[in-house]
Amino acid sequence: MNVGVNVSLNLNLSQYNQLSFPSNPVYIPNEGNGGIIVNNTGTGYVAFDAADPNTPLSNNCLIQIIDGIGVSSCDETHKYDLVLGLPFQNTNLRCSLKPYRVERNGNELFVYN
Repeated sequence: MNVGVNVSLNLNLSQYNQLSFPSNPVYIPNEGNGGIIVNNTGTGYVAFDAADPNTPLSNNCLIQIIDGIGVSSCDETHKYDLVLGLPFQNTNLRCSLKPYRVERNGNELFVYN
Protein backbone atom coordinates (compact mmCIF):
# COMPACT_ATOMS: atom_id res chain seq x y z
CA MET A 1 0.00 0.00 0.00
CA ASN A 2 1.30 3.45 -0.84
CA VAL A 3 1.16 5.85 2.07
CA GLY A 4 2.64 9.32 2.09
CA VAL A 5 6.04 9.57 3.75
CA ASN A 6 7.73 12.88 4.47
CA VAL A 7 9.99 12.81 7.51
CA SER A 8 13.05 14.80 8.58
CA LEU A 9 15.80 13.31 10.75
CA ASN A 10 18.25 15.55 12.58
CA LEU A 11 21.54 13.64 12.62
CA ASN A 12 22.68 15.68 15.64
CA LEU A 13 20.09 13.91 17.82
CA SER A 14 21.36 10.94 19.81
CA GLN A 15 18.71 8.50 18.48
CA TYR A 16 20.18 8.94 14.98
CA ASN A 17 23.87 9.00 15.98
CA GLN A 18 24.55 5.51 14.60
CA LEU A 19 23.64 6.78 11.11
CA SER A 20 27.01 8.57 11.16
CA PHE A 21 28.61 5.16 10.55
CA PRO A 22 28.06 2.78 7.62
CA SER A 23 25.88 -0.31 8.11
CA ASN A 24 24.25 0.77 11.37
CA PRO A 25 20.57 0.93 10.36
CA VAL A 26 17.97 2.76 12.44
CA TYR A 27 14.27 1.96 12.75
CA ILE A 28 11.88 4.95 12.64
CA PRO A 29 8.41 3.97 13.96
CA ASN A 30 5.04 5.38 12.92
CA GLU A 31 6.00 6.14 9.31
CA GLY A 32 5.17 4.29 6.11
CA ASN A 33 3.36 0.96 6.33
CA GLY A 34 5.40 -0.52 9.16
CA GLY A 35 7.93 2.12 10.12
CA ILE A 36 11.03 2.99 8.13
CA ILE A 37 14.55 1.58 8.22
CA VAL A 38 17.26 4.13 7.36
CA ASN A 39 20.83 3.04 6.68
CA ASN A 40 24.15 4.71 5.86
CA THR A 41 25.71 2.82 2.93
CA GLY A 42 29.09 4.52 3.24
CA THR A 43 28.43 6.52 0.07
CA GLY A 44 24.95 7.81 0.94
CA TYR A 45 21.74 6.89 2.69
CA VAL A 46 18.91 4.51 1.87
CA ALA A 47 15.50 4.04 3.45
CA PHE A 48 13.03 1.17 3.21
CA ASP A 49 9.56 0.47 4.51
CA ALA A 50 9.76 -1.94 7.46
CA ALA A 51 6.68 -3.95 6.42
CA ASP A 52 7.66 -7.39 5.09
CA PRO A 53 6.78 -7.21 1.37
CA ASN A 54 6.52 -11.00 1.09
CA THR A 55 3.61 -11.33 3.54
CA PRO A 56 0.14 -9.76 3.46
CA LEU A 57 0.15 -6.29 5.00
CA SER A 58 -2.75 -7.37 7.25
CA ASN A 59 -0.39 -9.86 8.99
CA ASN A 60 1.53 -6.90 10.44
CA CYS A 61 4.92 -8.56 9.79
CA LEU A 62 7.67 -6.04 10.44
CA ILE A 63 11.32 -6.14 9.53
CA GLN A 64 13.54 -6.23 12.60
CA ILE A 65 17.21 -5.26 12.47
CA ILE A 66 19.35 -8.19 13.62
CA ASP A 67 23.12 -7.91 13.17
CA GLY A 68 22.65 -5.42 10.32
CA ILE A 69 20.23 -7.67 8.41
CA GLY A 70 16.46 -7.20 8.12
CA VAL A 71 14.55 -10.21 9.48
CA SER A 72 10.76 -10.58 9.35
CA SER A 73 8.99 -10.78 12.71
CA CYS A 74 6.67 -13.44 11.23
CA ASP A 75 9.13 -15.69 9.38
CA GLU A 76 12.84 -15.80 10.18
CA THR A 77 13.59 -17.13 6.68
CA HIS A 78 12.49 -13.74 5.29
CA LYS A 79 15.77 -11.83 5.44
CA TYR A 80 16.74 -8.66 3.59
CA ASP A 81 19.92 -6.78 2.74
CA LEU A 82 19.48 -3.34 4.34
CA VAL A 83 21.77 -1.62 1.81
CA LEU A 84 20.12 -2.90 -1.37
CA GLY A 85 16.69 -3.89 -0.02
CA LEU A 86 16.95 -7.26 -1.76
CA PRO A 87 16.06 -10.66 -0.28
CA PHE A 88 19.04 -12.19 1.50
CA GLN A 89 19.84 -15.93 1.40
CA ASN A 90 16.33 -16.92 0.30
CA THR A 91 15.67 -17.32 -3.44
CA ASN A 92 11.96 -18.04 -2.79
CA LEU A 93 11.23 -14.41 -1.82
CA ARG A 94 9.77 -12.54 -4.78
CA CYS A 95 9.63 -8.98 -3.50
CA SER A 96 12.31 -6.52 -2.36
CA LEU A 97 11.80 -3.97 0.40
CA LYS A 98 9.87 -0.85 -0.63
CA PRO A 99 12.42 1.98 -1.03
CA TYR A 100 11.95 5.63 -0.15
CA ARG A 101 13.94 8.60 -1.41
CA VAL A 102 16.55 10.10 0.91
CA GLU A 103 18.26 13.48 0.62
CA ARG A 104 20.83 14.97 2.96
CA ASN A 105 21.07 18.69 3.60
CA GLY A 106 23.71 19.47 6.21
CA ASN A 107 22.82 17.44 9.29
CA GLU A 108 19.25 16.75 8.16
CA LEU A 109 18.06 13.66 6.31
CA PHE A 110 14.80 13.95 4.42
CA VAL A 111 12.97 10.69 3.73
CA TYR A 112 10.02 10.87 1.36
CA ASN A 113 8.15 9.24 -1.51
